[in-house]
Amino acid sequence: MIGGGVFLVLAVLFLTIVAPIWIIFHYLTRWRTSRSLSAEDERMLAEMWDSAQRIENRVTSLEKILDAEAPGWRTRS
Repeated sequence: MIGGGVFLVLAVLFLTIVAPIWIIFHYLTRWRTSRSLSAEDERMLAEMWDSAQRIENRVTSLEKILDAEAPGWRTRS
C-alpha cells in the first residue's frame, strides 16, 4: 500500500511540475527553430526578389518608351 502512495505522489509531482515545464520548453524550442527561414524559403525569396527586379526594369523601360512615343500618356485618364 505504501508503494502505491509513493507512486501517486510522484505522478502528481510529475504532472504538476515536470510536465508543464517540459511542454513549455518543447514549444519554445519549436518556436525558435521555426523563426528562421529554411533553405527552401530563402531560395524562393531570392527568386521572387529577382522577378520583382526584372518587372521593375521592364516597367521603367516601358515608361521611357511611352514618354518618347506619347508624351502626355501620364495625364490621360
